[in-house]
Amino acid sequence: MFTLKAFLQLFAATFFICLFVFMMQYTWRYIDELIGKGLSVEVLAKFFWYMALNFVPAALPPGVLLASLITFGNMGEKLELLAMKAAGIPLLRILQPLVLLTIVLSFASFYFQNNIGPEATKKLAALVWSMKQKSPELDIPEGVFYGEIPGYNIFVERKDPRTGMLYGVMIYSNVNAQEDTQIVLADSARLQSTEDKMHLMLTLYNGERFRNMDARSANMMKAEVPYMRETFAHEVDLIAFDGNFNVMDASLFAGNAATKDLSSIRFGIDSLVHRIDSVGHALYDMEHKGVMERTLRPGRKDSAQTVAKVETTQPFDSLYRGLNQEQMQATFRTATTKVRQLIAEYDFRSLISDEDNRMLRLHYVEQHKKFTYSLACLIFFFIGAPLGAIIRKGGLGMPVIISVSIFIFYYIVNVSGEKMAKTGVWYIPFGVWLSSMVLAPIGAFLTYKSNNDSAVFNIDGYRMFFMRLLGLRESRKLNRKEVIIRDPDYPRLTEELRALQADCQQYVEQHHLVRIPRYKRIFFEYEEDTAVIGINDRMENLIEELHNSSDARLVLMLNELPVLVPDAHTRPFRNARWNMVAGIVFPVGVFFFFRIWRYRLRLLHDMTLIQQTAKNLIERIETKFLNANE
Repeated sequence: MFTLKAFLQLFAATFFICLFVFMMQYTWRYIDELIGKGLSVEVLAKFFWYMALNFVPAALPPGVLLASLITFGNMGEKLELLAMKAAGIPLLRILQPLVLLTIVLSFASFYFQNNIGPEATKKLAALVWSMKQKSPELDIPEGVFYGEIPGYNIFVERKDPRTGMLYGVMIYSNVNAQEDTQIVLADSARLQSTEDKMHLMLTLYNGERFRNMDARSANMMKAEVPYMRETFAHEVDLIAFDGNFNVMDASLFAGNAATKDLSSIRFGIDSLVHRIDSVGHALYDMEHKGVMERTLRPGRKDSAQTVAKVETTQPFDSLYRGLNQEQMQATFRTATTKVRQLIAEYDFRSLISDEDNRMLRLHYVEQHKKFTYSLACLIFFFIGAPLGAIIRKGGLGMPVIISVSIFIFYYIVNVSGEKMAKTGVWYIPFGVWLSSMVLAPIGAFLTYKSNNDSAVFNIDGYRMFFMRLLGLRESRKLNRKEVIIRDPDYPRLTEELRALQADCQQYVEQHHLVRIPRYKRIFFEYEEDTAVIGINDRMENLIEELHNSSDARLVLMLNELPVLVPDAHTRPFRNARWNMVAGIVFPVGVFFFFRIWRYRLRLLHDMTLIQQTAKNLIERIETKFLNANE
């Protein structure tokens, strides 16, 4: 109950924050349809209400992610989670009430998508379309022809948003079809709605009007067409246009897949599949009938056998070259005409089939989305809760950054997969479920690591991993100790340094590290290099004892000794089977083979460095301690 109460308080806030962000993003998309249109408060309230209902399923997953991340981050930061685990309560038991709540939210998301979302989407689309038709004078763009006003095409070179003036105006009007075609050029103009919103008042300044005087010449290609030219300084035209806000019938959008529930989508899929099959069978029957008519015509005994006989006795190229120039041109024109007819016919058929297939894919995508969005709530919870328990940071700082990053990654993968599915590039279930397939293993991994108290974000661990992967080593960083309990036995350590120096020299002489190693020995006949292991152990023991020296310079000289990796020059992996696999896979084996050779050369350098550093240490000990005592 404690975790449930803490989660619900945060979820109420994070859900509405995410919903507000989605609504603002959608609002900016249609800001031109809202600003300056004189829309009533009731219309705006409907717009935001339908938009909020439409985005509830999309706001639930990030809301769950952010709330779970902050909740368990706060509990980890305040050591409440640690106290629960110390009392013997595992993490999965702590998550149990929230898992049940998230399952309920998943079902609620599915209910919204299946019952409330389609109707809200339908009404929102009708409302947005109606708002686009409100006050069209504000929608005229610059530099292109605007044809939303019936019978008029208006071109505006430049607009002044403050005064509403239009500059560089060109108007092409054919209100009465082709009987009254006019072209108007004006330096400036103003387009406003009348008070009753039933007309548009077009005020023109300093322009000319060209009117066709012969209605019959509109569709005739003539060099000389009679027209009337009129010059004016100021002119006002009234254009019949109903500018009142009339909401479009929402049922016109009922055919869209996004406005259907699950049962309607399945019914639509069955209808589309039936229509596609019917069109396919009809085209097949039509094509088969045409082939039979061309092959077996009345009055011919067996055209197919005749054509086959001609093709076998005399090639087509020989027949074509046997024709005269006029016959060749006639044959070429006939063939070209038939090919163009076939191309036009097949293009028309492809338009029909492509549109039906596109609609079918959209229905399948919407069918799967109703389940993926619901499942995303559960997946995001199993990402946010373990992640919050691992990072142990509450508040709105780090959790918000992590949540936004995860959701952006999810959004990119989800949108990419859906786009591939809608265009038919990918298999539809794979494209729609791609985001779930990517995030579900991440949630399972984080839950497993958090339940086992694993350090997932241990930077030092990742740094050491990549250093081993790239063959890098750390350098020693020894400093003189402030308190020394026992001084080193310098005479004995001097003899051990000489023995270490001699062993390194002997190893270099016996193993010939410069030579290229044997491929078979590296991957299939591994032998542990006990000599290097012994040298490394003895060197580390000497370093540990000499670190107790009171001489700061001597301690700094110890940092010059390299950090040996005793088995790096003998095998790529510690697992014998992995070595055999790497050796069999030739490109991989070649890479590791040259890498082993590089490590052998590095070991040669290390042995030389150990000898030189041991010599310097012996001289320092003799000068500072042994000779001074004598």
